[in-house]
Amino acid sequence: MSLLKISLPGNGWLHTALLVAGLSLVSACGAPSGPDGISDPFETTNRKIHAFNRGVDRALLGPASKGYGGIIPKPVSQGIGNLAETLDLPGDIANDLLQFRIGDAVQNTMRLGTNVFFGLGGLIDTSTALGLQGKPTDFGETLHVWGFGEGPYLEVPFSGPSTVRDAAGTVVDIAMNPVRLAVPKREATAAMAIKLFSRVGDRDRFSETIESILYDSADSYAQARLLYLQNRRFTLNRGADATSEDEYIDPYEDPYAE
Repeated sequence: MSLLKISLPGNGWLHTALLVAGLSLVSACGAPSGPDGISDPFETTNRKIHAFNRGVDRALLGPASKGYGGIIPKPVSQGIGNLAETLDLPGDIANDLLQFRIGDAVQNTMRLGTNVFFGLGGLIDTSTALGLQGKPTDFGETLHVWGFGEGPYLEVPFSGPSTVRDAAGTVVDIAMNPVRLAVPKREATAAMAIKLFSRVGDRDRFSETIESILYDSADSYAQARLLYLQNRRFTLNRGADATSEDEYIDPYEDPYAE
């Protein structure tokens, strides 16, 4: 769950296009996965960033999430989460169209309209009650649909587990977010703040699982890498049978050992 805000100076479209082109090229030409399905040539650096992220979580995010959970009433926290999800829907719709998944785009559009007009602007998730389940997606999935490989595993500062492909996707999702581009700067800043509070709420809601991975695992880096890659590949393949990208991964095995 990313707390990372990326700002692109000058011509944002040009900078983003160049960045995606470069990262996607690296993704397509990345080191081949080892026998356990992991490509992690940057492991030494990734582990240092992971240690930094654990420190941020221990000193800042973890305590902040506990304070948030203790102060903010659950209905309010749920409303913030619903609103953050509604704000993500325009980006989901854009990516659905780029992926040529018209049915998902229609469903997300109906979900957006239902929540905005009948859910107090998105505070209440009326669409789920009506059977309109969300179809969340992102530009990382769009790159996957377009045939780009995931590339090496990355640990991103302040954000956590990722891959080269997903890191490129995150940059595009932030830079080209329809809400950020369509509304005035003040409202866009408010939307970013809502998403930030939602992420803090998620950290509190899933605190038991997150803390088990970060602080109770024999090797929290390997465990986080394992769970991210398996869950991400399962999501991208939409529950399909294993492919070359989602074979079983042993979290403690050296991916380059013979």
